[in-house]
Amino acid sequence: MPEQVTIIGAGIVGLCCALSLQERGIAVRLIDRGEPGQETSFGNAGVVSPWSVIPQATPGIWKTIPGMLLDPKSALTVRPAYWPRMIPWGLRFLKNSSVKSVRNISDAMEVLCRPSIDLYRRHLQNTGHEDLIVDSNYIHAFRNPDQADLKELGYLIRQEKGGHLERIDGPELRRIEPALSRDFKAAILIKGQARVTSPGRVGAVLADKARQQGAEFVRTEVKELKRMEDGQWHLTSPAGALHADTVVLAAGVWSAGLLKPLGLPVPLVAERGYHVQFPTPSASLENSVMDVDAKVVASSMQDGLRVAGTAEFGSIDAPSDPRKQSLLTAQARAMMPDLNTTDTQFWMGRRPSFPDSLPAIGPVEGHKGLFAAFGHSHYGLMMAPKTGELVADLVSGQRLNIPLDSFALSRF
Repeated sequence: MPEQVTIIGAGIVGLCCALSLQERGIAVRLIDRGEPGQETSFGNAGVVSPWSVIPQATPGIWKTIPGMLLDPKSALTVRPAYWPRMIPWGLRFLKNSSVKSVRNISDAMEVLCRPSIDLYRRHLQNTGHEDLIVDSNYIHAFRNPDQADLKELGYLIRQEKGGHLERIDGPELRRIEPALSRDFKAAILIKGQARVTSPGRVGAVLADKARQQGAEFVRTEVKELKRMEDGQWHLTSPAGALHADTVVLAAGVWSAGLLKPLGLPVPLVAERGYHVQFPTPSASLENSVMDVDAKVVASSMQDGLRVAGTAEFGSIDAPSDPRKQSLLTAQARAMMPDLNTTDTQFWMGRRPSFPDSLPAIGPVEGHKGLFAAFGHSHYGLMMAPKTGELVADLVSGQRLNIPLDSFALSRF
């Protein structure tokens, strides 16, 4: 068992890895160019869902993609310069959309998502910020009531796995969430959920806890990762050279750039997501609500009401698209007609997405002392705590009672 582990990336996944390693008596050093927990995970909709076990590619999705790409108001866009990389990734994505693939991937997602609420509560215990995670339903709201079908594959799988789902009509939906538009005629309630009331604050609190427990934080950017003849890992950064015996790569979408020089090209893309937040919303929600048509999620936060969504494929460093702000604002107003949108905060982040919606977790084959913990796509907030547990068990040499083949980087 190593005395210290260096974690590249201090996002929510890296922080959870750090806390789980510390619980096993292993010292940690986290390296990130920014403040801990303030990158991709900062901007999500706050849903912590044990039942987010349905991948992005589902049967029949190929029929909807062309229309979405042609619709400027849809949740899906591809930057023109990105198409040469997008086409091979997209073909792999579609190969994972069969019923059999969806069920297999769902089984793997369940391993990571099911314990998320309990693990977050454990990490937040004794921080004084236990109220950052609260019980909640996850509501999928429909304008067309015929689409609210509990026999649809995604809902069917959730129920088969023990999820408690309920279909309700429009009046009952507005009884639960009075701020929602009367255009929503039905909804499906996914119960037994939770939501985080400030994802960025959760990251900061967990970082403080790790620091108080002895974690070292280094504010710099790792430019190159190389294994030396003596077996140590050499990390090149503007702050100088760093060395480590054991490295956990949890740098999100930036992980691919560090692996490529090692002869490990991986099909990881930047699936860019946006949110708008309204500090004085004059409307609030008791639960997280997805507008199924627009594919955006609204949730009340400590600092206002947030509406998050969209999937924009483009290069990591491409500037944000300012048109997304007005689009998301309009979608937010369509969900909640009385929403005050005069003051709007706008944000963009980069989801690290593999074509099968699963992350890479575990030892990197052929590179002793290097462990993967990245590629969590839309599910980073849900999957982070269990990812940390698995990584900590692997690093500390504990025997696992679950197979990790679905998360192996070598699957590509």
